[in-house]
Amino acid sequence: MMFSFKWSRIVGLLLFLIQGQVRGQFLMDKIDTTKELSRTTYRTIDRYNHIRISGYIQPQYQVASEKGAESFAGGDFAPQPNNRFMLRRGRIRFDYALTDLEQRNKVQVAFQLDATERGVFVRDLWGRYWENKWELLSFTTGMFARPFGFEVNLSSSDRESPERGRMSQTLMKTERDLGIMATIESRKAGSKWSFLEFDLGIFNGQGLTAPGEYDSYKDFIGQMLVKSRKLGNKLTVSGGLSYFLGGIVQNADYSYRMEEKGAYKSFVADSTTAKEGGKLPRRYYGLNLQFKHLSAWGATEIRGEMWKGEQTGSEFMSETPAYNPNEPGIGFLEPLYVRPFRGGFFYFLQHIVNRKHQIALKYDFYDPNVKVEGKEIGDPASNFTRADIKFSTVGAGYISNINESLKLVIWYDWVKNESTALPGYESDRSDNVFTIRAQFRF
Repeated sequence: MMFSFKWSRIVGLLLFLIQGQVRGQFLMDKIDTTKELSRTTYRTIDRYNHIRISGYIQPQYQVASEKGAESFAGGDFAPQPNNRFMLRRGRIRFDYALTDLEQRNKVQVAFQLDATERGVFVRDLWGRYWENKWELLSFTTGMFARPFGFEVNLSSSDRESPERGRMSQTLMKTERDLGIMATIESRKAGSKWSFLEFDLGIFNGQGLTAPGEYDSYKDFIGQMLVKSRKLGNKLTVSGGLSYFLGGIVQNADYSYRMEEKGAYKSFVADSTTAKEGGKLPRRYYGLNLQFKHLSAWGATEIRGEMWKGEQTGSEFMSETPAYNPNEPGIGFLEPLYVRPFRGGFFYFLQHIVNRKHQIALKYDFYDPNVKVEGKEIGDPASNFTRADIKFSTVGAGYISNINESLKLVIWYDWVKNESTALPGYESDRSDNVFTIRAQFRF
């Protein structure tokens, strides 16, 4: 019994040692594997630390003053209804930002989707690179907002009015385009030039209204921005100058341009200055100013913006054609029209009681053809169309910032067109729109 007991103890000890060695090897393997997994995990976590996810949704209810109203307040109404629920925007955005050891920007990538009952669309897809030797230049390429004016570049989540003005929606439809842009701004701490920014970009030209580039002509856009500057303790001012030089391929042996002979005005065929395949102009000039005065309630703000220039469109639309004007059976086969235009946007914003409550007034106008007006449009002796009619809109609203993630907007647009001799536009059309919108932001 003693012998067997001793051997059982020896065998048990050996088994324990063997088991310990095996467990030790297993633990070493586990530790090594964990170290490698941890290194990978930390790299992944570190990478995701640079990612930011944000977005907002804008459900709204609208009532138009007439069934089937044509509208720039979210699109035309269907023929039968005069009211509708709709999801105006449903945005989700992913940003990846990489900084250096001094927390200076190096690379940023942005991807934004818009999902509504009308479908899912890409709204932003671009990358930006900052050089940090001189801390002066950055470059952006991909699909992003055109660097022209204030209203075009003010986010729909921050804008007080439900929609941009008629001119913005016509000449800068969807606001974005494919291209490349260089930005010049001093980012050095204490620089006396940090309040200035210059953006210089080259773009396809048709924006997101077409699936791709349809001619060889590119648009150049440049702007100079003066960032917010203090004038005294309570007043700040900012502004900018913008220039757009673009074109569209001529699709016929002639195009139409304005001609004035005394009191007679009309579009006439022009076959001398350009030929088929030539370039027809899109040239815009812009000026914008913003004033903000701080008070115990919050702020009083006044914004103003004016555009003028030349726009090439079709006979019945002043917006840039969204398809190849040379492709038979698909493209726009009618001649193109060159019109001199002018327009603007003006805002008055006032906080009431505190920063959570705000009232807003807005006036915008767009005159697609400044050389004709009133009863000249529709005159049997002329060939002017609805694309030459001036529209103006007075908007008024109340904005309640309920909390950091929820905003309520109540807004009414009075839309007025000039009275013409054109059937359907002899007097002001009934196309006013009331909007109540909730915005959820994250």
